[in-house]
Amino acid sequence: MIEISIVIPVFNSESNLKELVSQIQSALEKHDHEIIMVDDRSKDNSWEVIKEISTSYANVTGLRLNRNYGQDNAILAGLHHVQGKYVVIMDDDLQHSPSDLLKLYDACQKGFDVVYADFFKKEQAFWKNLGSWVNGKVASLLLNKPKGLYISPYKIIKKKLVDEIIKYRGQYPYIDGIILNLTQNVSKIPATHYKRNQGESNFTLGRSVKLFLKIVTSFSIVPLRISTYLGFIVSLFGFLLIPYYLYEYFTGLIDTEGWTTITILLLILIGLVLFSLGIIGEYLGRIYMLMTYDTRFLVSETVGKEEEPE
Repeated sequence: MIEISIVIPVFNSESNLKELVSQIQSALEKHDHEIIMVDDRSKDNSWEVIKEISTSYANVTGLRLNRNYGQDNAILAGLHHVQGKYVVIMDDDLQHSPSDLLKLYDACQKGFDVVYADFFKKEQAFWKNLGSWVNGKVASLLLNKPKGLYISPYKIIKKKLVDEIIKYRGQYPYIDGIILNLTQNVSKIPATHYKRNQGESNFTLGRSVKLFLKIVTSFSIVPLRISTYLGFIVSLFGFLLIPYYLYEYFTGLIDTEGWTTITILLLILIGLVLFSLGIIGEYLGRIYMLMTYDTRFLVSETVGKEEEPE
């Protein structure tokens, strides 16, 4: 039985992979483990390096996707192949230190479904920290994130929860969103965030914006409900103004013919339109949440594993 599985989404990190795997092997030398590296169609020689590593270590599996699907889809592809009782997800650039693996493992054994690595200081650009902060606040509002929890890309998950995660059929998975929809039995441990070992970061402003939109649109219908509430408020405001405008009209304070009627009708009708759109959107949102089926990933090549798990 494999105790720990490590899933690593890989994109343009050829210079980091050998050192990363070496450190993982050293950190987990006393535990049965496997490493699954998912190449999200890197533009450099990452896949060639993965193939080389898989020939050196029997417990390393490489998966190559047929095109670039994005980090969360690559992670999902890796989760479909894990066999360990505990599954770790970590980045490919050594900013997540393998020395913290056993701390995550020990914490998860205390009964938690998921344990996140909590970075008290992140060695990255200011705008990336700002983007993480904004997305964290949005997650708190829309995903019912527990107060004080830092949603880290470095985490360990029990296999029973992974088995539920891989049932997700939407086209735009967000792993942490799926996790928080499945369980609130989560915890965190302090960990150190290191500078990228070599190469340039693959996390761009565009990816941060995409993550924001994924949280907002894929795992919540709150924006639709905001439209509903807004329409109701505007409509109510229009009804409440009717007595006021009628008073002004009959007392002669308004001398423009038709102004009162047009204003009242606009307030009421605009409110009703927004409210109706919100209701329709609520139903469409629920259908969308249930029926978003599409290709999430397609593995084109596998190395280091002779037999696929069922």
